[in-house]
Amino acid sequence: MSLLIIGTVAFDAIETPFGKTDKIIGGAATFIGLSASYSTKPVKLVAVVGDDFPQADILTLEEHGIDTEGLQIKQGEKSFFWSGKYSQDLNSRDTLITELNVLADFDPIIPDAYQDCKYLMLGNLTPAIQRLVIQRLVNRPKLIVMDTMNFWMDIALEELKETIEMVDVLTINDEEARQLSGEYSLVKAARKIQEMGPKFLIIKKGEHGALLFHKNKIFFAPALPLEEVFDPTGAGDTFAGGFIGHLAATDDISFENMKRAVIHGSAMASFCVEKFGTERLLNLTQEEIEAREAQFGELVKVLPVTAVLPA
Repeated sequence: MSLLIIGTVAFDAIETPFGKTDKIIGGAATFIGLSASYSTKPVKLVAVVGDDFPQADILTLEEHGIDTEGLQIKQGEKSFFWSGKYSQDLNSRDTLITELNVLADFDPIIPDAYQDCKYLMLGNLTPAIQRLVIQRLVNRPKLIVMDTMNFWMDIALEELKETIEMVDVLTINDEEARQLSGEYSLVKAARKIQEMGPKFLIIKKGEHGALLFHKNKIFFAPALPLEEVFDPTGAGDTFAGGFIGHLAATDDISFENMKRAVIHGSAMASFCVEKFGTERLLNLTQEEIEAREAQFGELVKVLPVTAVLPA
């Protein structure tokens, strides 16, 4: 089923306790698209880069089944660039450089060939741009998934709430869920956020897994303990791409299938952190993915992962 992704295609420079990189390909839409491409093709992309973005990297995206007709290339301008340094335990990071460049005046243009999209993934961008994409689609997609972050809660809360009201699934981390809801308990936070509009809420807890909420149901997917974690950059976006890629491939948005999508997204994210940037996502095999999902399946089998709360 047709999948459309909106987000950033960018450069990152990353430093972790295990090494550092110069400028490498990054951006939310890049991680989402690569992850989703292992489930469904083509993945239609709307983003913007400058003319400094290598044609070879665009070709790499296309080779992975990502349709780049909606990728704007601004002549004489530079691509979005972010640089960050992670702490020793990789649980926190400091932003060293943020250069918006072409992203500062990004106007998302939806090609006519993208108007039939049945699944829409709104990667982390300004809430106004995310909302504009929804408004520019002639027909509302079957499912709209949205990612956001605490930065927009700090500077554009009302705009964010207006956009959240329009989507079906919201994905945020536990800190963001508490900030958005004003509740410390994640169960109470989930109830409040679902009242804002989304039918489903995913709360990502990093190395502690992810929670899926729908009405009075909760599903918990653990994170897979890994021997080596090199770089957590893009893990949340990779999770989102795996999640919506599975849903688009199966064309089933039931709670039961969303549970499977959460497991698939978690498996994809576990690959992402094993190398810097997108490196690990560029050469996965279906055998590797299936084996990793089986590992998650074994974890889930021994855990009471689904709960029904009192109404």
